[in-house]
Amino acid sequence: MAATMELYCWKGDWGLPSVNTECLTVLTYAKFAGAPLKVHKIANPWKSPTGSLPALKTKEEGCLSQPQQIIIHLRKQKYNADYDLSAKEGADTLAFVSLLEQKLLPALIYAQWVDSKNYVDVTRRWYAENIPFPLNFYLPSRMHARQLERLRLVTGDSGLEPGEEIEKELYRDALECMTLLSQRLGQHKFFFGDSPSSLDAYVFGHLAPLLKAKLPNSKLQQHLQSLDNLCQFCTSILQLYFPSEGSVDGPPRRAPSSPQTPDGGDFDHEPHKRRKQVLSAFVALGAMLSYALLTGLLSVHRASPQGALLDARRHRLQEQEGEEEED
Repeated sequence: MAATMELYCWKGDWGLPSVNTECLTVLTYAKFAGAPLKVHKIANPWKSPTGSLPALKTKEEGCLSQPQQIIIHLRKQKYNADYDLSAKEGADTLAFVSLLEQKLLPALIYAQWVDSKNYVDVTRRWYAENIPFPLNFYLPSRMHARQLERLRLVTGDSGLEPGEEIEKELYRDALECMTLLSQRLGQHKFFFGDSPSSLDAYVFGHLAPLLKAKLPNSKLQQHLQSLDNLCQFCTSILQLYFPSEGSVDGPPRRAPSSPQTPDGGDFDHEPHKRRKQVLSAFVALGAMLSYALLTGLLSVHRASPQGALLDARRHRLQEQEGEEEED
């Protein structure tokens, strides 16, 4: 039996096991392949062994952080969801995964992290509410900057700036990509018949957050909702492989603190969470006071008892002199 592997990923919401595309892809592939993972669903990437999410902790190769690397490692451990694919189906998988990364992913990044309405009302709000204090004041902005840089890298445009033109271009490619996926899926349950593969995991990981998040600006979402077979594809995977996530059609909600789901991790339900939050607040306050003292913004003057007595006498003399002048 293979040694236990530990997967660290972003926690779920909106009826999804994870709100993050990469984490959702890895979680879904592991379910398809039957990999025995110990899953830690967290909202603090600094608790991950790599400092990022997803991350797979193994005894054979240490820690892996890229979805493709994690899936390759699972295959080496004989957990291969693509075992029965033909050579042509394997080539189709590579082609469609490349299509997702080149045409759909940039638009998803733009919709979630660059579109100002979606970012403020949904993305930043979710991470600010779920990342523990005081990191929730710092990490969302840092993640926003990284996603914008990632978008520039994916599009190959180092000078990319948000605007209507770039939005139209990205969304046009994404709509075409979703239409092609819908045509390829057809009436099948999965992309290669009745058994799921890595392609199904990648498609689900990209489409499910777009389908379930309540985005104010929903151009991509509306097109996806018009493709009935892709919507049913996402719903079926949730029902078959993640039934413990609860309702998949309800409004956005905070993940419940109890009871713990089977996929829950060691960090999801800490018994002393409130105490840790209070301690964190005191630590943050202490750090700010220390900074103010060191930089001279705040100074402390210690008065001796004799000095205080002299100040009191001086004050009384000044009062007496003022009364004499009035007389």
